Amino acid sequence: MRYSLRQLEVFVAIAHEQNLTRAADELAMSQSAASSALKDLENQFGLQLFDRIGKRLQLNEQGRLLRPKAEALLAQARDFERSLMQHAEAGPLNVGATLSIGNYLAVGLMAQYMARYPQARVTLDVGNTRQIADKVLNYELDVGLIEGEINHPDLDILPWRGDELAVFCHPQHPLALSGRRVSDDDLRAAQWILREAGSGTRQAFDRAMHGLLPDLTITLELQHTEAIKRAVEAGLGIGCLSTITLSDAFRRGSLIHLPVPGRDFSRQLYLIVHKQKYRSAGIDAWLTLCQENKA
Repeated sequence: MRYSLRQLEVFVAIAHEQNLTRAADELAMSQSAASSALKDLENQFGLQLFDRIGKRLQLNEQGRLLRPKAEALLAQARDFERSLMQHAEAGPLNVGATLSIGNYLAVGLMAQYMARYPQARVTLDVGNTRQIADKVLNYELDVGLIEGEINHPDLDILPWRGDELAVFCHPQHPLALSGRRVSDDDLRAAQWILREAGSGTRQAFDRAMHGLLPDLTITLELQHTEAIKRAVEAGLGIGCLSTITLSDAFRRGSLIHLPVPGRDFSRQLYLIVHKQKYRSAGIDAWLTLCQENKA
């Protein structure tokens, strides 16, 4: 074999960091050793994988084509090594989840996964749909759990479970006290506190409010569901979030659900995996566990 796994590790690390020094640090190598490994790999096959732009190494077209294959080979090698050393069915897993899923569903899934595979370590990265998708595409995450709808040729996008948004307000808000149905005019007159653009929740809200969006008054855009709930509890406006995040507040009576007839707040949650990423035993076990927890 004319290449080594170490050379592939250096290639992938530099592709990720776009900097030789940081890649060497990540692999606990000297800069000269990392540089030699990359040069040997390129020289052995008479190709160049990066464009040199000052101190920055940027993948060229050849490098971009080969990176997914290198990532897959390294993932298989790590999986094989874990099987040799631990005789384990599933190993460490890097999971990404959007905020509602990460704060209210993913931790329970992690607990079940680690109960089934006590030797496995799971890390959780929380962000909005766009951020999680970008990290899956960049091989920083093994699998993503997202709320937003996306379309990318390099992603396997698997329907997971249904969800629904709810419009809500403070118990003393005029819309709660009136006891009447919420009309389009009420929605136009309200002060809204919403998730930021790029989040799955905002995407679903914008779709549900089709035809009204230009007339809505958006007072605040916040990145965290708890911050939105606190702002609504403080009487700053009304909000719209997943029912997953609101059930406890509705039960306590600290927030009130406002039914909005004629508006569809249903949505689909998804699992995403890079199409060219090697499906390790851990990834397959996680996907199976998620499908077992659809409700």
